[in-house]
Amino acid sequence: MNDNISGWNTWSNTFEQWNDVSISELHGLMTGLMTACYAPDEAGWATVLEELSFAPLPEPALTLLTEEAEDTVFQLKDKDDAYAYTPLVPDDEHDLYERVMALKQWANGFMTGFGISDCRLTAEENEMLSDLAKIGAIRLEEDEDYEGGEESYLYIYEFARMVPVSFATRKRKPVKELALIAGLPMGAKTTKELQAEGKLPKPMPPVVDVMNQHNSS
Repeated sequence: MNDNISGWNTWSNTFEQWNDVSISELHGLMTGLMTACYAPDEAGWATVLEELSFAPLPEPALTLLTEEAEDTVFQLKDKDDAYAYTPLVPDDEHDLYERVMALKQWANGFMTGFGISDCRLTAEENEMLSDLAKIGAIRLEEDEDYEGGEESYLYIYEFARMVPVSFATRKRKPVKELALIAGLPMGAKTTKELQAEGKLPKPMPPVVDVMNQHNSS
């Protein structure tokens, strides 16, 4: 897939004046969040980025991010369409170093985006994130050959590409319910969980329900 079809050129041009993180990392963050949440509007994205201490996006960039998130959620919700998902990285006309670094940044972005969703992980998902973290931890100097070359890059690219496909079947929630936005500590337990642990009193059953139990017709 070339840079025009993948959107690489569009993102590069639109985010030219914003460089808090790379476009690959931001795309990964967006994807990670969209595997767990519904796509927010522009105001929602502005809030998420503000809470993550990013500089405000220029209006065209904020619009592009919002539209891309909507498309990503729509794509990932359909099992057949999901397999066509691609991370935002440069095409094979770019140096291997540049592509590896972009995939590394995308992986780190995905883990950040999914991480702030505070979703529970299955054992399989946890293992996939551990492997994705290894991609995010790649160290490579610009004049250094990537071990395994093109074949190895294509392998880790395909693995990374399939992570959001595998994660996207979970039930989504609104971005405004994220602990990051709601002001709750990450990992905070729900009222129901605290009640189950005996740390909060269980709610009284509705009076009508109690009465009905003793007055069956």
